[in-house]
Amino acid sequence: MFENLVNQEAGKLLAADIKYNRLPGAILFAGPEASGKLTAALETARILSCHEAPQGKWMCTCPSCLQHKALVCSNLMVMGPRDCSLEISAAAKTFTEAHFINAKYIDAARYLFLRSVRKLTLRFNGILWEGDTNLNKIGSLIEEINESLEQLDFPRELPDVSNVKKLCEEITKQCMKLEDEYLYDSIPINQVRNMEGWAHIKSEEGRKTVIIENADRMQTSVRNALLKILEEPPEDVVFILLTSKRNAIMQTILSRVRTYNFLERTEDQQLEVIERVFHNDDFKGNLHDYLLTYLPVTPSEIKAQARIFYNSVSSRQICNIEEIVKKCEKFYPRIELRLFLLNIANFMRPMLKTQAGSEAAAKAMELLRNCSDNITLYNQSPASALEILLRDMFALNNQFGGIFCAAM
Repeated sequence: MFENLVNQEAGKLLAADIKYNRLPGAILFAGPEASGKLTAALETARILSCHEAPQGKWMCTCPSCLQHKALVCSNLMVMGPRDCSLEISAAAKTFTEAHFINAKYIDAARYLFLRSVRKLTLRFNGILWEGDTNLNKIGSLIEEINESLEQLDFPRELPDVSNVKKLCEEITKQCMKLEDEYLYDSIPINQVRNMEGWAHIKSEEGRKTVIIENADRMQTSVRNALLKILEEPPEDVVFILLTSKRNAIMQTILSRVRTYNFLERTEDQQLEVIERVFHNDDFKGNLHDYLLTYLPVTPSEIKAQARIFYNSVSSRQICNIEEIVKKCEKFYPRIELRLFLLNIANFMRPMLKTQAGSEAAAKAMELLRNCSDNITLYNQSPASALEILLRDMFALNNQFGGIFCAAM
């Protein structure tokens, strides 16, 4: 069990609890980003539905395991926000290069790409999105992705190298659009209610699994709705919550789940993941930084633009917002926006040394959150949202007597 979970002791604890039938109906995987929580959750779902004995071997070929490994099992539901586009891009490169050199790991690379795409599309299950105003648009885009993906799926023979590359590029572009335009940053309450209805329908075969990623981002009303089903979960359903911020999970939810802690891997261990999964032995750094290399704008350029913005606040001089947006490729994909705002937040750290600075920084953080919401939730243009942010941060800086210091 959990052979594909690299360098995490949590896998051994999970395997033992499953083997001895000690796994409760609701569990929480807590740990830093890129520590294998989603991998472990998907693998737990597969093992619990395995029909063979001994249960859960990675090479098991029972129908349920094959469906779970391909991420096409009807007993699996995945919810919650996630930045999928960079992993999809990295997997596409691994797959196309493996196909080009006819590598011995071509099947693994093929699975890697298929699964990376479905980690995103699973979040757009029609059951979850029933009643959403975007359902028809989402359905059309998902259909386009699936039609393209079918040409690369097992057991079909792969097209030639140029066509595989073209298909991967097309799918990656479609997935970026799906994630950027339709994936909510927080789970809507209707999705929890729709999931609850699905969970109470008894499965014809095997156990159902509900995976909720970034569970800490749920609004209070959504947490309360989830709490109701966690209090009396259906017998054949396992709920797996994932978080990198356990302290942000509501205490009443924590009391109803068993926590499995995932540790941050060392840099050498992360390099092993990059080599084993993406077959790249040239990159030196952590997994997060590796995935960021697939951004259309480098992290260093995003940081430089954030510094220009922040320094304009500290110097009380207007900067060229349109130029910043242009240099950041209109913050597409949206992970660029998060990096941009995170850099601004980091530039404020020296202010935390004083009480007044801490108060100003706290108010500025609220402005950053509002800016993010204006773009991601209310579809305001990045330029307009940053203009508002700049105006409000100017006012805040004046209120505190020019407390913002230039970023180094």
